[in-house]
Amino acid sequence: MKLEFAAPRVGMVSLGCPKATVDSERILTRLRAEGYALSPDYEGADLVIVNTCGFIDAAVEESLQAIGEALAENGKVIVTGCLGARPQRILEEFPQVLAITGPHAEAEVLDLVHRHLPKPHDPFTDLVPPQGLRLTPPHYAYLKISEGCNHRCTFCIIPSLRGDLVSRPIHEIMAEAEALVASGVKEILVVSQDTAAYGVDLKYRTGFVDGRPVRQRLAELARLLGELGVWIRLHYVYPYPSVDELIPLMAEGKILPYLDVPFQHASPRILKAMQRPAATERVLERIRRWREICPDLTIRSTFITGFPGETEEDFDLLLQFLEEAQLDRVGAFAYSPVEGAAANALPGAVPEEVREERRVRLLQWQEDISTQRLERWIGRRIAVLVEEVDEEGALARSSADAPEIDGLVIIPNGEDLQPGEFAEVLVTDCDVHDLYAEVPSR
Repeated sequence: MKLEFAAPRVGMVSLGCPKATVDSERILTRLRAEGYALSPDYEGADLVIVNTCGFIDAAVEESLQAIGEALAENGKVIVTGCLGARPQRILEEFPQVLAITGPHAEAEVLDLVHRHLPKPHDPFTDLVPPQGLRLTPPHYAYLKISEGCNHRCTFCIIPSLRGDLVSRPIHEIMAEAEALVASGVKEILVVSQDTAAYGVDLKYRTGFVDGRPVRQRLAELARLLGELGVWIRLHYVYPYPSVDELIPLMAEGKILPYLDVPFQHASPRILKAMQRPAATERVLERIRRWREICPDLTIRSTFITGFPGETEEDFDLLLQFLEEAQLDRVGAFAYSPVEGAAANALPGAVPEEVREERRVRLLQWQEDISTQRLERWIGRRIAVLVEEVDEEGALARSSADAPEIDGLVIIPNGEDLQPGEFAEVLVTDCDVHDLYAEVPSR
């Protein structure tokens, strides 16, 4: 006798930052562990979860568009994520959604799924791999070490959406990291809203990993992660003094020599209006010191142009900072008012066309700097992590390249390399964003 079992199927649309991706992965992992099947399309799903972003206007519009599409194609939609912290904004357009939750509401989302799509009771489907289900390729994964943020930057509403800083216990983080490595992950990307603040809310109390007492702060966590034998990349690292402790670990090869530091601006007056640290000279001195200790250090950052009150003089200070700091990777955003942000009440609104013109000008200014920083790799042999391979060669990433936001290493003769594996290549050339390399002849 053959027993037929049709598991209820759930679809997921995940928008926003890597931290939201981790939330989606956790929800999918729990659902799969409970026996739900996962659908890659609307048609095959009995219900769709849309994990939204609500940080800037463009992200809000993308989230609303995704909700509308899911409703049109499927009809049964649960909304979660940052935009869910403003449910009225969603209900104004889509009163027919099944339910809405805010961010990092895994248990609540699961309860809602259970209510609208009762979970199956077949124990044979209650199996998931120990690393959970991932939306990233098998060779890299995001590892979220905390939720929320204690900063009150005037342009940002993240604390009101995701709450104050809540650090995960260090043993829990390490258990997840070890499971990822055991599954074959070659690179772990550490993310949170404020990575350098890890452990502040725990008052750096002692935790235990494998029976060893460990202070729960970023330097100790980075040191433990560095013992796992894979690439460890740190994102969203505010330039607190404690960051100085990470640089020797990078110089020793324990973690990747890569810092993603959100400087946002360089004019003391604008930084003060943003409610961010304003000691630009001290930042430049620290960057010089970091590079003395770790010459191969890659620093990426993001900046906002056209913040309320920004004058041409303020913008010139930002360009001067870029010239002196010689950052490797730079992203820029034209200021966009965010509903509920304190910056909306600041005087001196900059016209939209000026905000955008300054963004373009900043990126053009940075092009020569980024190119010169990449030129230092030409003629060197470096390790890369292979992303894609076809008959035209391979695409890979170096220690200086985070997935999706940085450049690539283009390897025309890399057709015999394997995706998800490390390789040694010789760098032959570069452009503004990418390196060109070849597999050395044996």
